[in-house]
Amino acid sequence: MSIEFTDAMIEQEDGDKAHIHLAAALHQLEAAGGARFVTLFEHGSLQVEIYAPQGHDPQTPHTRDEVYVVVRGSGVFFNGETRRDFQAGDLLFVPAGKEHRFEDFTADFAVWVMFYGPEGGE
Repeated sequence: MSIEFTDAMIEQEDGDKAHIHLAAALHQLEAAGGARFVTLFEHGSLQVEIYAPQGHDPQTPHTRDEVYVVVRGSGVFFNGETRRDFQAGDLLFVPAGKEHRFEDFTADFAVWVMFYGPEGGE
């Protein structure tokens, strides 16, 4: 069975809310030709992305606070001070400016990323 991806799979109503199907988000990432992330939704200070690094995670500290929700895969999360195992379903918070990265993650690893708030964090 194949799924035809349409704009309806990323629905926006009056700019207030969105319903984003994971399969459609991953398809957009694939279509981005080797990109590690794709921005899918923005509202106010909120920016939502899908992120799926391959092999290694080259992140540097970000200027805004961020939340990750692991949608598939597992690995180790380095948060600047410690390393902790993570798996699908976990939520991870990183304050603005803090060094962090995903390590030893599975080939199918992907996370929702939500940046929010002012530059420099809350």
